[in-house]
Amino acid sequence: MNSRRTFAEGHTAPTGWNPLTLAVLASAWIAALPNWPLWHALLVLPETASLRGSLFVTGFGLMIAAMLLALLALFAWRITIKPVIALLLLAAAFGEHFMGSYGVVIDTTMMVNVLQTDPREVRDLLSWRLLASVALLAGVPLLLLWRAPIARGRWWPQAGRNVVALLAALLVLAALVLALFADLSTTMRNHRSMRYLINPVNSLYALVDLAAQSSAKPAGPPLPIGLDAHIAPRAAGVLPPLLLLVIGETARADHFSLNGYARPTNPELTAQDLLSFRDVMSCGTNTASSLPCMFSHLGKSGYEARDRDHENLLDLVQRAGMAVLWIDNQAGCKGLCDRVPHVDACAGDDCMDDTMLQGIDARVDALPAAARARGVLLVLHQMGSHGPAYFKRSPPQRKPFVPECKTSVLQQCDRAALINGYDNSIVTTDHVLAQAIAWLKRRQSNYDTTLLYVSDHGESLGEHSLYLHGLPYGLAPIEQRHVPMLLWPATGRNASCVRAQQNTALSHDNLFHTSLGVLGIAASEYIPKLDALASCRAP
Repeated sequence: MNSRRTFAEGHTAPTGWNPLTLAVLASAWIAALPNWPLWHALLVLPETASLRGSLFVTGFGLMIAAMLLALLALFAWRITIKPVIALLLLAAAFGEHFMGSYGVVIDTTMMVNVLQTDPREVRDLLSWRLLASVALLAGVPLLLLWRAPIARGRWWPQAGRNVVALLAALLVLAALVLALFADLSTTMRNHRSMRYLINPVNSLYALVDLAAQSSAKPAGPPLPIGLDAHIAPRAAGVLPPLLLLVIGETARADHFSLNGYARPTNPELTAQDLLSFRDVMSCGTNTASSLPCMFSHLGKSGYEARDRDHENLLDLVQRAGMAVLWIDNQAGCKGLCDRVPHVDACAGDDCMDDTMLQGIDARVDALPAAARARGVLLVLHQMGSHGPAYFKRSPPQRKPFVPECKTSVLQQCDRAALINGYDNSIVTTDHVLAQAIAWLKRRQSNYDTTLLYVSDHGESLGEHSLYLHGLPYGLAPIEQRHVPMLLWPATGRNASCVRAQQNTALSHDNLFHTSLGVLGIAASEYIPKLDALASCRAP
């Protein structure tokens, strides 16, 4: 196709697609097809099972198209329109897959997870369904977009058209909001998850929110804590503490047989002298939010409201003079271990968690001798039950529950097979913790040893058609928030008092203070009432 057409009078007129036309077509496509998880969620609501409800859903679709057109009108220029449309198409296609396949929503914390995802997690999420979704919802329109010629024209007429399109889109959006305000406000208030399904507006908003949060925080290192931290006096003959803090991944409290689960998922730990706290809630529903929060002295509410980052439990313990070591088998420590010794236990892919215990004596003995003599805080960060490839989290010899789901497209699995794969990962965690306790017993001649295990968040396994984790905390089901927490040994302290704490309501807020209590560190940040064992500790 020629880029220009010649008229008899000698003037030329542009041929090809006007950028604004492509913007209109892209807005309609994205509002209609990649947003099917939103339409499905809306259409199953009782409120939409009427003519008025159908009109509301139709109007909502036009609102999304108007929002997208208003955005694309800003970029409706010959050079910019194709790249911007391509980005929106890809974002919408990937968003559709994960929202439609796993029942997740996309908010700021979910976007943090996306940006921090490592290659192992990416590989587990790849599937033929993902490829098909992206090929259909983004690949086909991208091919047509690539082949479409863009008309050449003067900039000022195009600017006028873009301004008119922008104003028209905003006017339509405003008119629809006013006309549908009663239904819109009721739906958004009663079903808050809907706002996180608007695709790809949800992803764009999350990115902008992240950028705003980053720019709002002062630059520089985190604020120090524990400036007065010191080791409390010990009675004569008392050994220095060794606290092995195991951070679980994606473990649900209700799938531990120690908590009453019918299946024997804790065969080795059942024989140990330990205590399972049965009513523990997480700080968040994903690693990126829970992990820094649980190591913070601020607690959940204070951590989320902070306007400046602070140092964490690891920094305080190190400042008090004890040795600290973080061993990771996950996607990193989210900045927590940057200022203390740390090591990645996995040199390759898909290492089992017992890899962290290999060579652990040499790693601990390599820490400064003077610090070790005062006490040791050792953190193991598990891969645990990280999904969706649960079958990869247990070795062949530790799969008592078969058959397993062998795909990452969880909704295609028989639910019994899905549960089998997940429960096998819990059995593997049970074995790793039993090995860790055996190692601690071998160190008891030199240290007063303690193991404290707690998971960062839970997991949805098909309940309410939800999978994985990461829903906004206020919307997340109990399965994503209720986590296991174990203490070994349960005796050797005030045994009856400790066991009486089994059903006490606890949360990640207690981890910081309980750890300081076990280590015998005094600091102004320590709050005794948040130490789960304070009432059982001898004065």
